Amino acid sequence: MTVTQDDLKRYRRYLNEETDGIFIYRELAAIEQDETLRDVYERLAEVEIKHLELWQEQLRKAGADDSVARPSYRARVMMAIARRFGAAVVIPVIKTFEADADAMYAGDPIAEAAGLPADERQHYRIFSALEQRGGGISGSVIGRIESRHRSLGGGNALRAAVLGANDGLVSNLALVMGFAGAATGQATIVLAGLAGLVAGAFSMALGEWISVTSSREAAEAQIAAEAEELELMPEAEQEELALIYQAKGLQRAEAEQLAERMMQNPETALNTLIREELGLDPQDLGSPWVAGFTSLLLFSIGAVIPVTPFFFLDGISAIATSAVASSFGLFMLGGAITLFTGRSALYAGSRQVILGLIAAAATFGIGSLIGEVAGI
Repeated sequence: MTVTQDDLKRYRRYLNEETDGIFIYRELAAIEQDETLRDVYERLAEVEIKHLELWQEQLRKAGADDSVARPSYRARVMMAIARRFGAAVVIPVIKTFEADADAMYAGDPIAEAAGLPADERQHYRIFSALEQRGGGISGSVIGRIESRHRSLGGGNALRAAVLGANDGLVSNLALVMGFAGAATGQATIVLAGLAGLVAGAFSMALGEWISVTSSREAAEAQIAAEAEELELMPEAEQEELALIYQAKGLQRAEAEQLAERMMQNPETALNTLIREELGLDPQDLGSPWVAGFTSLLLFSIGAVIPVTPFFFLDGISAIATSAVASSFGLFMLGGAITLFTGRSALYAGSRQVILGLIAAAATFGIGSLIGEVAGI
């Protein structure tokens, strides 16, 4: 295969990137007080050395200079920050570098054949674990991290429910008050409110269905890729799992023993890798139909509140009753949000009422102006 000048430039760029990686990992190992994490950094540096040697070999084959340059200014500054303020400050940045390296090597036949993209993905996952851990806090944090994830999962579902009902209430309150301000009559206001309820509910349901479906399909693709890697490279996957456990706080021997036990059963190994590497629960990828129906229902519950008084009342009495009923609903929803924020229920509920009524007043005023201009 003929090596072009563009190929040589690419190999040199790869070589420089790996030089930075080796420098970063060695520096992190030098400043790390935790022996377990120091070992992780040193082993990552060893992997980067193999990458560097690969590109040196390609340059030598082409008769080009294969000398190693000084680490980049970016890498040196970043490590100066790490030495001054601690590794935790730069861990998120390094994680991003690893994600970029994965993308950089994707599609390169030499890199793909040597498994470099898989190595960079492994490094990204390790730094994701380190970022969760706080960059270098001693002690095992596996149980703490897992319990935190479970609590956040339930909290996200409840939060989505509260916000879905809130969206329906606020949006339909504003719509109804806009038509009421234009003095379009009871029947028109009811029709507008019902139209807003139906349109908004189906829009929310479709949006949620698409969102969950896309997330589920992406997760399934990741799981399939992980299963393929486990089948083709079981030793590499075992080592990766051991490194992740080390990054989470286990001693090297304990991490390797745990990874070895996990790999003895292929199904257990795959489920463990999916959870530990990808952060996914294969049994709980979410149902787009449940998510869509739930969004439709919750939006509808919120949206029906402001329009209901107009079924039975007219004029100022209907507007006032709608405003009062909506205010009560907004206060309850604002209070429910404090389950996640820890703020005062009175404060959060009152804030929600004020903001909702401001939106209603604004659309009422706009509706009044349009009604006058249009001669309604």
